[in-house]
Amino acid sequence: MTTAGPKPAASAEDVEAAWNDNKLAQVLYHDWEASTYDEKWSISYDERCVDYARDRFKAVAGTDGWPYGKSLEIGAGTGFFTLNLKLAGVLAEAHVTDLSPGMVEAAKRNADTLGFAIEGKVADAEKLPYEDDTFDLVIGHAVIHHIPDVELAFREMLRVLKPGGRFVICGEPTRYGDYVARRLSRFTWWATTNVTKLPALSHWRRPQSELDESSRAAALEAVVDLHTFDPDTLARTAERAGATAVRTVTEELLAAWVGWPIRTFEAAVPEEKLGFGWRMFAYKSWLQLSKVDKVLSQVVPDELYYNVSITGVAK
Repeated sequence: MTTAGPKPAASAEDVEAAWNDNKLAQVLYHDWEASTYDEKWSISYDERCVDYARDRFKAVAGTDGWPYGKSLEIGAGTGFFTLNLKLAGVLAEAHVTDLSPGMVEAAKRNADTLGFAIEGKVADAEKLPYEDDTFDLVIGHAVIHHIPDVELAFREMLRVLKPGGRFVICGEPTRYGDYVARRLSRFTWWATTNVTKLPALSHWRRPQSELDESSRAAALEAVVDLHTFDPDTLARTAERAGATAVRTVTEELLAAWVGWPIRTFEAAVPEEKLGFGWRMFAYKSWLQLSKVDKVLSQVVPDELYYNVSITGVAK
């Protein structure tokens, strides 16, 4: 098996061009990120991420129908959602798509490593290359906020679903949750990169070339992140597209307020400085705060939470 190397970093000229061509931006950014995406987002294919994927799916769509016979993931990235849901027994035959060729290849490599056979295609979620009534399940994770025409994407999901088939989209940013998370991240990046300029802390500073590359990635990420969502408005969008039994669930309040600064700090310091103990601290903090968030959901408006998940059924 051959392993693809990392794509060259996007130049300032690439980023400038991407501002004027969103589809180019999506491919450029996600091809660039494909070889390091799992590391960047602490993605794995073990109990930790299997539990996460299964619980996100279960929270919005329940457990009826497991395993779904034939599933399609849109914007699959490196295969995080599909492969972990397959490990969890949620789905059987798996197909993945992404606008980025690099991401499709990464997902297929990950599947091969796990001993799975999956089908992968480079495809636009606004025009899926499948016949009507093909799939029992369509899924996505942190994807529709990248899609220019969200309602059209829902129509395509419903078109390729069999009658009674279900779509489940998880991990989308809410309007207010994203507003807070991004500002916490920006402050953390500013504080970390400035404090590590001090001579006594210089060994905690990444090389300037890596920091510059991260800054270009952040600039390009701002281009590809097109939407944030109000849960009720998102539900109405799915209903206009033709979905029935639409339901939304929101998650992560305190967990996001702590989680985003932690992820930003990890990106700003050398990887070797953060060992297994740090990773477990970050993960257990997220788990405990998520439990608190579930209690707070009884009194805190859902639109203040960071993540919204949505499900619906094809007629």
